[in-house]
Amino acid sequence: MRLDSIHLALLAGALACGGASAAQDSASAGKAIALNSAKGNCMACHAMPGIAENVLPGNVGMPLVNVKSLVKSKRELRAHIWDQTRFNKDTVMPPFGKHRILTDEEINEVTDFIYGL
Repeated sequence: MRLDSIHLALLAGALACGGASAAQDSASAGKAIALNSAKGNCMACHAMPGIAENVLPGNVGMPLVNVKSLVKSKRELRAHIWDQTRFNKDTVMPPFGKHRILTDEEINEVTDFIYGL
């Protein structure tokens, strides 16, 4: 079967939508982890735009606003979440990956969420 340009465009659009949906699902899962006081608990230390405005956010860590402009890549952000002590030995941020507070998949999801802020 030969695909013409219309069919190729439809296929490309379907694949793009599937990828976007997976990224949105990952970010949604990351948000749930970030806001869970038994897991990420990011709100304990960081203010996040549009998140729980009626709750007083922490102010120990930097506000998580326009994160894409603060790090070189999503990979760098993930490294900070995995073990912030690699970047700042005096940090109070827990090394979520190094100490196995979060799984690799959970860190990926939190990274997707925070990178989108």
